[in-house]
Amino acid sequence: MIKIITVAMLYHRKHPIQVKKAYNCAAVAKMEGIEFYYFSPGNVRLDEKMIHGYVYENGNWIQKEMPLPDVIYNPSGMRTSNQKEVYRKLKKIIPFTSHPIGDKIKVFSKIKQLPEFTNYLIPSEKIIDIQTVLHALNNFRQIVVKPLSGSNGLDVIYIERSEENFVVLEESNRITVNEAELHSKIETLISNKKFLVQPFISCRTIDGHPYDFRMHVQKNGLGVWSITMIYPRIGSKNGIISNVSKGGYTGKLNSFLIKEYGIEDYNIKRTLEQFAIHFSEKFDDLYENPLDELGIDIGIDENNKLWIYEVNWRPGYGYRGFDSAKNTIPYAAYLAKQNKHVG
Repeated sequence: MIKIITVAMLYHRKHPIQVKKAYNCAAVAKMEGIEFYYFSPGNVRLDEKMIHGYVYENGNWIQKEMPLPDVIYNPSGMRTSNQKEVYRKLKKIIPFTSHPIGDKIKVFSKIKQLPEFTNYLIPSEKIIDIQTVLHALNNFRQIVVKPLSGSNGLDVIYIERSEENFVVLEESNRITVNEAELHSKIETLISNKKFLVQPFISCRTIDGHPYDFRMHVQKNGLGVWSITMIYPRIGSKNGIISNVSKGGYTGKLNSFLIKEYGIEDYNIKRTLEQFAIHFSEKFDDLYENPLDELGIDIGIDENNKLWIYEVNWRPGYGYRGFDSAKNTIPYAAYLAKQNKHVG
């Protein structure tokens, strides 16, 4: 008799009603014949090998005593020391679907190990002091400063050398500063967290809006990389980034490509699709633990050259939640079989 696979979702929030992707996963699991429940670290009783989890039944989340699952889907970081301790203990005895890829500099270093992708890398350097920034400005004139670890476009700053002064753009706030003022700004910035500096790569629509492409890729039920969605993110005209949380918006890939690239739309689409899969396969091989999903941000400059802006772990789902769950749950079941936790 074949054992029914049990997948559990571990999240820092106590109740699944606060987590949209929990319902999407529960719905897909139902269709796939997989048992699914949601839990937070406070509901775990390891000594009894039981979890007080939430099961979705008849339109409601019902709390039930559940056995330890075959696989844990872990889309959330833990917040408290107690949560982190439970997380570590569970990870030692149950396969997790998701594994970290490191900060932006670590990712940059990893990609440098792939000869076929180094040409797509934007030169990046960790900021040690103001000299790192001035050296970059001397080499590239236009640069971007961004946090080593961060998301949603927070604390991204554009700097341009302008004769004896510097133009600094934060979100849509544009100011001109001298070297002493820039020095003070950078020192204040790096005193709180770590930053890197890159040359600025211009990627703008014909209307002058900054944009990039988000490639959301996931492993499916066969353990094979597949494209969940590729879509453009378009920023405000006066901005430097295209992140949706900073006033930008998402578009439909096909109509966007037709508008921006005309008769080249199909070729650009195929290039993006092939890049997404090939890169994910090679990047995955660089890590000891298998990766489950990536958010790859790609820019295309005025010469139609692709650039890797960022590679993200645990990319946001937004309105693609159900599409994502259709890969998340089958991949978790695949992991269970690979780890021989089920028949």
